[in-house]
Amino acid sequence: MSDEPTKLADGMTSVSRQRATVLGHVCERKGCIRYAGFGFARPGQEPHWFCFEHRGDGERYL
Repeated sequence: MSDEPTKLADGMTSVSRQRATVLGHVCERKGCIRYAGFGFARPGQEPHWFCFEHRGDGERYL
């Protein structure tokens, strides 16, 4: 391993910070505004997102 910083190859550009951020899903439980990291959906349907505390509510979408 080297202590030198990683450099992009000539001609390459980095992805903007704004594009590289994680999608901002919010829990769908009424009144909850926490980050929702658990998505539930059947194939071909829109996902429904819930936080850790309310992830059990998402099982009805499976």
